[in-house]
Amino acid sequence: MAQIDFGGVIEEVVTRDEFPLEKAREVLKDEVVAVLGYGVQGPAQSLNMRDNGINVIVGQWPGDQAAWDRAVADGWEPGKTLFPLEEAAERGTIIQYLVSDAAQMLTWPTIKPHLKEGDALYFSHGFSIVYSDQTGVVPPEYVDVIMVAPKGSGRSVRANFLAGSGINASYAIYQDYTGRALERTLALGIAIGAGYLFPTTFQKEVYSDLTGERGVLMGALAGIMEAQYNLLRKHGHSPSEAFNETVEELTQSLIRLVDQHGMDWMYANCSTTAQRGALDWRHEFRKAVEPVFDRLYESVVSGRETAIVLKANSAPDYKEKLEAELREMRESEMWRAGAAVRALRPENWKRG
Repeated sequence: MAQIDFGGVIEEVVTRDEFPLEKAREVLKDEVVAVLGYGVQGPAQSLNMRDNGINVIVGQWPGDQAAWDRAVADGWEPGKTLFPLEEAAERGTIIQYLVSDAAQMLTWPTIKPHLKEGDALYFSHGFSIVYSDQTGVVPPEYVDVIMVAPKGSGRSVRANFLAGSGINASYAIYQDYTGRALERTLALGIAIGAGYLFPTTFQKEVYSDLTGERGVLMGALAGIMEAQYNLLRKHGHSPSEAFNETVEELTQSLIRLVDQHGMDWMYANCSTTAQRGALDWRHEFRKAVEPVFDRLYESVVSGRETAIVLKANSAPDYKEKLEAELREMRESEMWRAGAAVRALRPENWKRG
């Protein structure tokens, strides 16, 4: 493992230098990795491992015709490398449980009987294990229980892999029955194309992940954007101006500078007017949202967020309600303005 200084805190991480792909292939040479679920993470992780020479099969519920057809289109062959969930679990020695959190709760009674002594049960999220009192997912003592959690969407995991880079991922060992849980975990992390791997626990992963999704990564970002856009429109700014000043400049310019060089570099390379205002108002926004984050984290730890997710996502009309919420967002003036702005980017101009 490599020791890295993260802002004055030394952490041990695993990179491809310490654990090269050749070593991952050696560790996994006798394994059959069964990826259960072809939804969000399943396609990316299975395809990356297949491209890296790992023996992979896919399990998918045949009743979800769209997901089954996507798997077939990606080259998984029914009866050879594509099977119903239970059959894939039976054939695998490492079972990557990548169906949704709610689906894990629903399918666990049919998957558990197919876990054999010495198998590894793999997660990319600590949800079902940490909140087992709600999900009922309690693994048998005769399997390894491990996790690799990419810090990005499945689409990004695949896109970065194809671009020759990778998405950073955390890893954790919950149960080491075979004595090989760690090497299996690290090998799988490298095989799915992780940029680097950093240690965590199932509990810390799920607490940070649920907080991040509801906070800066998605919930807070969308809410702040909507608040600023609505404010500008209220004061007479056009949709184009409000959207460009709220979203387009962030996504097309500033966030790229933060990604490449850090926030301080981005500040140093903006106008002095922008620097001063941002430095001053940064503290106002932090103080305003700290109480919200405190309530959010407590809701995650208490299990309230889990209960909300499981109830909503297990409802028979879940997809219809989700589409209604997304349609409301999509058809709002702000995001209709966004579609128009994106269409006007130079790469989308019609050439004569």
